[in-house]
Amino acid sequence: MQALNLGVSGFHVQNRSSRVSSNSSQLRNRKDTACMIGTGSDSLFVSRLRSCHMRMELGSTGAGAAVGSVYRSSAKSRSVKAQASDGDTTPLKIQSKSSGSVLPYVGVASLGAILFGYHLGVVNGALEYLAKDLGIAENTVLQGWIVSSTLAGATVGSFTGGSLADQFGRTKTFLLDAIPLAVGAFLCATATNVQTMIIGRLLAGIGIGISSAIVPLYISEISPTEIRGTLGSINQLFICIGILAALVAGLPLAGNPLWWRTMFGIAVIPSVLLALGMAFSPESPRWLVQHGKIAQAEKAIKTLYGEGRVTEVMADLSASGQGSEEQDAGWFDLFSPRYFKVVSVGAALFLFQQLAGINAVVYYSTSVFRTAGVASDVAASAAVGAANVFGTMIASSLMDKQGRKSLLVTSFSGMAISMLLLSLSFTWKVLAPYSGPLAVIGTILYVLSFSLGAGPVPALLLPEIFASRIRAKAVALSLGMHWISNFVIGLYFLSVVTKFGISKVYLGFSSICVLAVIYIAGNVVETKGRSLEDIERELSPAI
Repeated sequence: MQALNLGVSGFHVQNRSSRVSSNSSQLRNRKDTACMIGTGSDSLFVSRLRSCHMRMELGSTGAGAAVGSVYRSSAKSRSVKAQASDGDTTPLKIQSKSSGSVLPYVGVASLGAILFGYHLGVVNGALEYLAKDLGIAENTVLQGWIVSSTLAGATVGSFTGGSLADQFGRTKTFLLDAIPLAVGAFLCATATNVQTMIIGRLLAGIGIGISSAIVPLYISEISPTEIRGTLGSINQLFICIGILAALVAGLPLAGNPLWWRTMFGIAVIPSVLLALGMAFSPESPRWLVQHGKIAQAEKAIKTLYGEGRVTEVMADLSASGQGSEEQDAGWFDLFSPRYFKVVSVGAALFLFQQLAGINAVVYYSTSVFRTAGVASDVAASAAVGAANVFGTMIASSLMDKQGRKSLLVTSFSGMAISMLLLSLSFTWKVLAPYSGPLAVIGTILYVLSFSLGAGPVPALLLPEIFASRIRAKAVALSLGMHWISNFVIGLYFLSVVTKFGISKVYLGFSSICVLAVIYIAGNVVETKGRSLEDIERELSPAI
């Protein structure tokens, strides 16, 4: 596995005039829905789980995006068709070519995703060495606090990020976010006692919690409709890159036990780059229009898409009702009849994502591979990581072709089958001679299925289905559900496996995946090829 050091350069974007043809017809798409389900885990490897219990849960990451297909400064004009409720198909808006480029700004925002993954993964390799250095090698409780304090901070940060993004704007929130990210990394790198280390981890957690909310939000709002799915999946790619970077950063630990300080200190660099990059990045035009800053919105649109699209995009933003007399939504507005359904869908997607068992598979992957005769932990991690990256690359290439909903259904269906295979491989005597290979196949298939949809789609879909005035807070609420469920699962997972056994837990995860498929099929709307304004007019019409 290898880490990718992202150096973001070229924040300057050249604007070239291009003629725009924007004949369009409006259509409201029929709401599509989908269901998700998850299955369980095994009790065969409880001893291994105990050793893994101190690890950070990395399950919500989906890996990579097909970067090659992303690096186009413009997308071909095309007519997107959507099914109406009567079964007819009508072309949606014809997207005109962009002469600007959003890619440098997507790259800058993705530094937040890299830090997200890095801060989650860095403690795994460093914990043993920092525990010895800080004199807590025998104190598993304090070691647990060092690990879990990041999750606690991330929960706080995810809720805070929504309010900050609404009040100060997306780019200024990134600038504020860089402070706890950099300070937290610095405190961890220089800590001489466990109290300082926990404070540093808590601050870093707050930072990645804010990042988890605003990175997909910002990318979704600045991306052209025709490639929004592909660009949105980059968020998951760079989260995975951050985790892999943390893994690689830990390689020198065996020869240099004090290297753990450098591992934490490295995170200061992308934090500073994030702040510098965002200082030159345009604000979200949608946020600017919503706050009545029309001139600044036109300037941002010119930078992002080219001068030729200013009139078109501004007209679409105005038609969606943004910049109207509606005030910014408060937290209680999320539960109003107008917004409750879409908000509940967002929270449910992240809840299903966590309850589907991804963390259990990550925890047990090494033990499963050992049972199959693969003794190398690195080989096991590489296999799981490669499946994750490969699956997300496929998802990225299909996101704007097959659609979000179909990928979710396919993903959770594959996860249900994989979990069932894992469960049966541990219990059916007839499969006993093949239990090792079957467990490995089930694990790889599960991770591959997860990365096809359940991993990357929720963070992309949520900013698309939420109305502009609730988007930041609704994304924050949904991600809060993610962090809370992540924390609870990590707290009780070991005891549940000990009581019921890993096979039954895996079976339970499979059942949850089936329920997820049913839920998605009935409640999730397809957003492929539709502008955020079209989606808002359908799902959250002005009263």
